[in-house]
Order: sequence, then structure tokens, then C-alpha cells
Amino acid sequence: MSSIIQPPVKFTGTAVSDLLQSSSNHACGVPLKALGRARFSTSRRDLTVNAKVRKVKKHEYPWPDDADPNVEGGILSHLSSFKPLKEKPKPVTLDFEKPLVGLEKKIIDVRKMADETGLDFTDQIASLEHKYQQALKDLYTHLTPIQRVNIARHPNRPTFLDHVFSITDKFVELHGDRAGYDDPAIVTGIGTIDGERYMFMGHQKGRNTKENIQRNFGMPTPHGYRKALRMMYYADHHGFPIVTFIDTPGAYADLKSEELGQGEAIAHNLRTMFGLKVPIVSIVIGEGGSGGALAIGCANKLLMLENAVFYVASPEACAAILWKSAKASPKAAEKLKITAGELCKLQIADGIIPEPLGGAHADALWTSQQIKAAIVESMSDLKKMDTKELLRHRMLKFRKIGGFQEGIAIDPERKVNMKKKEEPIVSQMSVERLESEVNKLKEQVLKAKGSLTELSKSGLNEMIGILEREVEHEFLEAVKAMGLNDRLEMLRKEFSKANAGDQILHPDLLDKIDKLRDEFFKSLLEAPNYASLKKKLEMLEDLYRAKNEEKTTSLKLEINKKFNEVLDCPEIKQKMDSLKAEFNSSGATSAEDIDEELKNKILQTKKEIEVELAHALDSMGLGVEAVKSVVGDLNQQISLPDVKVRIKNLNEEVNKKIEDTMGSPDVRNLVEILKLEVAKAGNTPESAASKSRVKAIEQQIKKKVSEAINSSELKEEYEQLRAEILEVRESSGQNGSLKGDFPIEANMPANSG
Repeated sequence: MSSIIQPPVKFTGTAVSDLLQSSSNHACGVPLKALGRARFSTSRRDLTVNAKVRKVKKHEYPWPDDADPNVEGGILSHLSSFKPLKEKPKPVTLDFEKPLVGLEKKIIDVRKMADETGLDFTDQIASLEHKYQQALKDLYTHLTPIQRVNIARHPNRPTFLDHVFSITDKFVELHGDRAGYDDPAIVTGIGTIDGERYMFMGHQKGRNTKENIQRNFGMPTPHGYRKALRMMYYADHHGFPIVTFIDTPGAYADLKSEELGQGEAIAHNLRTMFGLKVPIVSIVIGEGGSGGALAIGCANKLLMLENAVFYVASPEACAAILWKSAKASPKAAEKLKITAGELCKLQIADGIIPEPLGGAHADALWTSQQIKAAIVESMSDLKKMDTKELLRHRMLKFRKIGGFQEGIAIDPERKVNMKKKEEPIVSQMSVERLESEVNKLKEQVLKAKGSLTELSKSGLNEMIGILEREVEHEFLEAVKAMGLNDRLEMLRKEFSKANAGDQILHPDLLDKIDKLRDEFFKSLLEAPNYASLKKKLEMLEDLYRAKNEEKTTSLKLEINKKFNEVLDCPEIKQKMDSLKAEFNSSGATSAEDIDEELKNKILQTKKEIEVELAHALDSMGLGVEAVKSVVGDLNQQISLPDVKVRIKNLNEEVNKKIEDTMGSPDVRNLVEILKLEVAKAGNTPESAASKSRVKAIEQQIKKKVSEAINSSELKEEYEQLRAEILEVRESSGQNGSLKGDFPIEANMPANSG
């Protein structure tokens, strides 16, 4: 029987191993070449093995159940090591950085010119570089929240593995969730820093379009979170501290992820992280979106890079929900409080890691060293805690978020933006009790008489506040009783709407207010609470009067004190004594016997005293001018028995004319508008437009009052009285202007409105 000779066979180990991948679970096999390089050969090479693989359509899911195995390098090629990019990343300029491009271009042009011409442009280049650095510093120290979001999403921003390879002495990546898949969007591994072992895990984005597609733009599937969970158990078992890096827009939200239990995987991670007995530090290096970030972020300490953001919903999604447009994302980013600084104030983040000017991508190595220092410092603090203390520390970090405790003072910075609590108007003190309290206060004020103590002042002001609220309540009750409440509310809304704009109130609105006010006061006598309202108003007026009397008495005492200080001045006192001695030595018995020289000295001393007194009053803020009292001199030197009476009558006529004018509807409306404008300017910084409106209204009021008091009758009487006094003065040999002699003049004073 002839022997059967089999031809020799050789498996090359290259093409065949790529084709003979395990497909029992549709994509969890490893190429044979990854397991070893064993070759089998015989003496002949004329036998080859060929296999055909059915090509199938790719699924939308990023990692294969039915992926094409003909992908170059194999379907699990993402398991290859993280290598430096062959090509340098293209520079990307963000919109808000465009002003810097012009300076950068100038620097490049000057350097090019220096190379081409051989001339020395060192000073010019240094000046331009200084300007560039200053502009860069100004820009990056005043970034808005949406600008920080754009920096966090910068395509050239260093990724998790970039940082890990920079900060670790050794690093070994660990793959797979032991449930059928390895998610490239989450990377895990063990690394050492200064000889200490740590378990590292984090979201991994790509550095270019190809890598981003492979890493699914850093958006993990349930496989990724289960891989992270497996490594957490591994680290907890061996006592490795855990460091997580967060950089994801969120978990991958597609139908397949939901079918595979995306929510359950995240929830399982959250629950497990709170029970781990090793220290955990999380670092947000880019953007941390929603539960996809929190699934590896339940740490003892949460640190953030300076330009990183951490949010529940992206600014674009928030703007689309609230303002129905993604264009409102800058406003949404500001309201969400998602930057590192804001989150530290809210005690969600525990620290900020600095970045170089221009963002982390401007100097990735320096940024990595800052992260390394932060990790070492945080871990040194956490390692001092025992297991029980460590777990409690982690629990309290999250329990205190959004919590508050009664009786603790609110931070002043937060209190500014809080809505003011509306005080209830109703206190409903009985009229008898109010009256007794007011009488007690009035007695205290009368006893004090100019020396009102701070206690009495505070009691007076407090009672005035109580009465003001009581009167307001009584007015509102009267309005309700008259059935005017709806009209009042409607006018309030119209007034608030009109007052919100920077415009003068419409005359129609003022007419409505006047009509409601007239109708209210006409029917007020019939209101059921009219008696109590009247009584409370009278008490309030008494307290106002007592307060004004106290101010007047105090002012009189201060003025008298200043006057005495002026008279006690050594120079004035010496001149007064000298004049007295000279008068006594002259032998004069009356003012008529005094010679002209002594009269002039007396007048000169009088002027000096008036000037000193005016300076003293100016120091009190009264702004009084020292003028010669000509009317007083006339009363002493000339005989005009009825001049005071005539001046008084003229003043009364002028005052009556002014009151009539101010009570006219036109002027009253202008005054109301002026009050509103002044009140509005008091709440906000005055602008040029606001000042011009106030000035224009004042001029209108002045013009109307001036026209009224310049009527023919008043003017004739004024001119006649002026002519008579001038005639007497000329006959008595006195000259000078009459400015200040009479209270009424043709031109209105500046504050007449």
C-alpha cells in the first residue's frame, strides 16, 4: 500500500491571523498576532488557504455587533497604544480671539522682513510681543461663561491620555468590561506618580476627526461605565486611590445604549462610588456634561481646570428649552453658573487648577504639571483619613449641595441677588394703643428739647414707620370699600410698565391718576374706616412735626454755638474791645455823636464778623452768603414806618400767586413728572439723558411760575416800592445795589421748581 504524502503547509501568521479572528461573540476576539508570533512552516510553500468573509452593512451604533472585520488593523484596532500624532494639530482661532490675530500677523510680518532685509527689528518685535501678551492677558482675565465653554471644547485641548502620560512615571492601560466589549470612549489603567500607585480612569476624546470617530467624541456607552465600574472594584480590592478625569458632552444617547441599560449603568456607578473605601479625586479637564460626567465624578474632591465647565444641560440645550433658540446660549451659560469660579462659590467644586494664558492647549505640559501637583496635594489630605471618616467626607460633600440651615447669616454677595422679602403691611394695632405710644414719645421729645438721645431718635423713627404702614393699610382698606381696587391695580400696572422704559409718563395716564385720586378723596368721608384713618394721619403729622422741631432746635443750638465761637475769636474780641474803648474815650452819648472815622471802623468790624459767621455756616453745609442787611440798616437810619408792612403784603401776594400757579393742572402734572424722574434717577446712576429731562421739566415749571409773578399788578407794586426806597436812600447819601433787599425779583431762583 502506497503511502500518502501530504504536501507541506505554511501559515504565514499575517494575512491568515487577521482573517481568523474569533467571531463567536461578534467582536470580542483578539487577532492571533496580538497573542504571539508563532509560525508553522514545512519545506514546501505551494499550499495556501483562502477564506471569504461576508461583508455586512455597518450599524449606526459606534461599536460593532456586526462591524466590518475588513477594517485595516482589525476591528479592535483602538486597543493599540496611544501614540503622538504624526502631524502637528492645525491652530484653531476662536471667535473672541480674533482681535489677537492682527497682532500675531504683524509680529510674523516684522520677523519675515528682518530675515529678508537683514535689518535689526528686535525692539519692534519685542514691543509687538509685549502688546500681544498684554492683550492676551486682558482677554483671558475677563472671559465670559460662554467663552470658557468654547475653550473647554477647543479641538486642540489636551485629552485624558495626554495628561496621564505627562504626569505618570509608568502607565498600563486596562481594557474591557468583562461583559463582551471594550469602550474606547472611557480609558482605564494603573499608573504611578512619585512611586505611588493610582487607578486612573477618564473620558477620552480624539485629537483629530479620525480619532474622534473612533472614540465617539468622548461619549461613553454602557460598556464604558461598566468597564469603569470593574476598575473601581479592582482598585478598592487592592487599595489603589482612584483619580478620574472628566471630559465629555454626556453619555451616548441612542436607542442601542438605552436597550443596553445606559441609565442603569450610570446609577450603578453612582451607588458604588459612594461605598468605595479608597480616596477618590475627580478632575474636570474639559466639559462635564450631565450624568455622563457624574458617573465617574462622585469623589471626595472635585477639582476643575480654570476654563473647564460642569453642567446638567449644555448652554445650547438650555437656551433651546427656555428661550426657544440656541442663539441665547451666552445668556444661558451665564445663568447656569457652570464655570469653575461659580461652582467653587456654590461649593460644588473644591478647587481650581490654573491654566496658562490662551488655555490648556497653549502649554499642555505645564497644565499637566499643575494637575499632578493638585492630585498629590489632595491625595495627601485624603490619605490621612480612616475609612469611616473618608466615607463620611464623601457623603457630606454631596449632602451639603443646595442645603441650608435656619439661623445662619446669608453671605452678603448672595444676599444682593436674592429677592427681597415683602414685609406685611398689616400690623393692626388698635388706635388707642397707637395713641398712647405716640403720647409717650411726644413726652420724651419735649423732655429732651434739643438733646434727643439716640434711643429716643430710634423710637421716634420706629413709630413713624409703624404709623406709615398703618396709614397705608387704612388707605387700601378704604379703596377696597369704595370699589376702586381694580382700577388702582390697573393703574399700578400701567404705571410700572411706563416707568420701566426711559420715557416721560403719558399725560393720559396722569389724567387717569388725577381722576382716581379726586374720586377717592370725594368719597373718603363715607369710607367705614375714615375715623381711624384720620386719627392715624393726625398722629403721624404730630410725629413729623416733633421730628422737625427737634431738627430745628438742634440746628439753632449749632448756629448759636458757631456764632459764639466767632465772637470769642481772639482777633474779633480784640477789635470789639478796642472799639468799645475808643467809643468811651470819644465822649459820645448816642449814635449821632459818633464821628465818621469811628462809624467806618464799626461797619468794617461788622463786615468781618459777617464773613467769619458765613464761613462757619458754610462749614455746617448751610451755604449762607454774607451780605449786608440793607433793609435792617434802612430801618435804623431812615424813617419808613410802613415799609415792613408793604414788603410783607407784597410777599404774601407773591406767595399766593405762586401757590395758585403750582396748584394749576398743568404745573401739577409737570411737578408729578419731575418727582417720578428724580425718583427713577435715584435708583440708578444718572445718565446724560436723565439729567437733560429733569432740567427741561424744571425750566418749564420755572417759566410758568415766573410768568405768574411777573404779572402787571405785582410788577407795578414792586417797582413803586423799590423807587420809594431808592429815593430815601439817595436822600440819606447811601449808594449800592439793592440785590438781596427784597424777597421778590423778576428772575426766579434756581430752586423755585
